[in-house]
Amino acid sequence: MAALVLLPLLAVTAVFAPAASARPAAVPAATLTEVTGFGDNPSGLQMYVYVPNSVTAHPAVVVAVHWCGGSASAMYSGTEWAALAEQYGFVVVYPSVTRASKCFDVSSPQALRRGGGSDPVGIRSMVGWVTANYAADTGKVFVTGISSGAMMTNVLLGDYPDVFAAGAAFSGVPFGCFATTDGSEWNSACSGGTITHTPQEWGDLVRAAYPGYTGPRPRMQLWHGTEDTTLAYAEFGEEIKQWTNVLGVSQTPAATDSPANGWTRTRYGATGDQAPVEAISVQGVGHSLYTYGMAARALTFFGLDSGGTAPQPPAGACRVTVTTSAWNTGLTASVTITNTGTTTVSGWQLGFTLPAGQTITNGWNATYSPGSGAVTAANMSYNATIAPNASVSIGYQATHTGNSAAPTAYSLNGTPCTVS
Repeated sequence: MAALVLLPLLAVTAVFAPAASARPAAVPAATLTEVTGFGDNPSGLQMYVYVPNSVTAHPAVVVAVHWCGGSASAMYSGTEWAALAEQYGFVVVYPSVTRASKCFDVSSPQALRRGGGSDPVGIRSMVGWVTANYAADTGKVFVTGISSGAMMTNVLLGDYPDVFAAGAAFSGVPFGCFATTDGSEWNSACSGGTITHTPQEWGDLVRAAYPGYTGPRPRMQLWHGTEDTTLAYAEFGEEIKQWTNVLGVSQTPAATDSPANGWTRTRYGATGDQAPVEAISVQGVGHSLYTYGMAARALTFFGLDSGGTAPQPPAGACRVTVTTSAWNTGLTASVTITNTGTTTVSGWQLGFTLPAGQTITNGWNATYSPGSGAVTAANMSYNATIAPNASVSIGYQATHTGNSAAPTAYSLNGTPCTVS
């Protein structure tokens, strides 16, 4: 579904050591590592893990779930979760599908019940492996995913509410929306946005996954593009209905704001960064929703961007203004980077993610790598410094396959920028 640039997979078979004293040797640090023999795994998923050099004594765990056609290595290289792990000391688990479709099972009756014998069981085992080998904090286990991974995020929060503290779903559908009984992995009615339920009905589907459970329910952050034609935008509203009901909060937002250009954020049940339900609608964006910087906002929702091994970078120290001019199969983009901080930036890298189908063919005033997906624009020798209140202008030419929109989020040296 979502198309991101893939980097070569650094795969190493893990060596286990059950004793607590051997935990640091379970996998190499700062390397995407395959772990085998991690526990019950009925559907044959692969487990990859990233343990940062700065891993804390009792780390949080983030499970990062790929999209249809994706892989653990694509999720690792196409998102910033590993970089955030280095900054804050948590462990990242990257499940990877081995079935031909490379889609997670979010449809079968087995997947939609606790301990049912499909992908959620294997992912639960991966979390157990990290807990056993790194003394992970069982109260700080989180899951996030894109597309098929977003649907699995919904499923995991329903199947294992006692395992996960919160989830962040980028372009997904409600728990149970994709249900099938004929072995099909695809539900056209759900993807087309024609399946609707009352909040109570949606909530009952979640509660039926773990009958009799009365404990706390995980919080949910939801993201969706208004022009999504792969998983219809209508299901975003159905997700909000479902999770506000599950968490017992009003469907009327407690707060509404626009944290970035074209974004509408609503919070339900509370107004702060860790509200029970947070929903971000991104105007004019299709299924290739995820862009660089969004993971940091999910991290804030999880509550993992404070008290880690390094302070959170200050927000708003930069502003990016972008204009585009497009024709049938191409476009040019002019980008202005302004230092809104009080100290000079010496050496800079601007991170952003191009919409699917766009590929940079040439650029000016910066070097661009790679040409598509998650791109880094780095300074030239003549524009390496940006004084306070000063700006640098860069640009690029790109081809496109129909979506000529500009990226919606940018970061300067890892710090999210205001976009105007």
